[in-house]
Formats: sequence, C-alpha cells, structure tokens
Amino acid sequence: MFDPKTRVLIVDNMMCMRNLLEEILEGIGFTDVTEAGDGFQAWEAIKSAPIPFGLIISDWNMPNCTGIDLLKCVRSDKRFKKTPFVMFTAESEQHQVANALKAGVDQYVVKPCTRDQFVLMLELVHNKYSGARE
Repeated sequence: MFDPKTRVLIVDNMMCMRNLLEEILEGIGFTDVTEAGDGFQAWEAIKSAPIPFGLIISDWNMPNCTGIDLLKCVRSDKRFKKTPFVMFTAESEQHQVANALKAGVDQYVVKPCTRDQFVLMLELVHNKYSGARE
C-alpha cells in the first residue's frame, strides 16, 4: 500500500464526495490529503505544490476543467506524468473508459463502490508503480 505520508489530491466538484473520500483515506492511514473542486483548481494545486502529490483521485464531470482534461495535463507534463492517477466517476460508458485509458489513467472506478473496493483499487495502483521501480 502507499506510504501513509503520500500526498493525495482529491478532485471532485461535490464536497460530500470529497469529504467521503478524505474520510476513507484518513481511515486507512493517509495523513496528507488535499481537495480541489474542479480540474482547474487541481492543476493549479499540482503545479504550485512545494512537495509533489503522490496520488491523484479525480471525478470526470466537473465545471471549468474535467477530470479527463486534468489527466491529459498531468500526463503531458514531464514533472507529473508518472503520478498515479485514478478516475473515480459515475461515467461508465465504454468510450469514456477507453478515452481515459488512452490518456494514461491508472485505474478507472465507477461510483458507487464500497470502501473495500476503493482500498483494493488503491492497492492495485500502488502495485503497478512499486513493480515499475523494481
């Protein structure tokens, strides 16, 4: 699993969803969780962070800048392109999943999901990146 000190960015325009994800993350030991209400705010936070985020969890549908647009920004910037990125969204159309995979998402999780499913998804993302370093 990720180090509990990993900086996590939650991006969702629904405060209740950000709060729920933060509660889950803190419940499994994460201590550094930041929130953003849309992709534009998230991109500004990513670019200006003094310590880089080690995990981004983003919704798809948001005003100003969508999750897929944020993903493309992250993957196109050499400073952040290897940051683990999870799309956590209600969007389940096959073409959207395909677009996210093409853009470089690490996991695509359709809401709603259980806490255990969410934790398993985090483990899968962590394993992908820890295996890449070995």
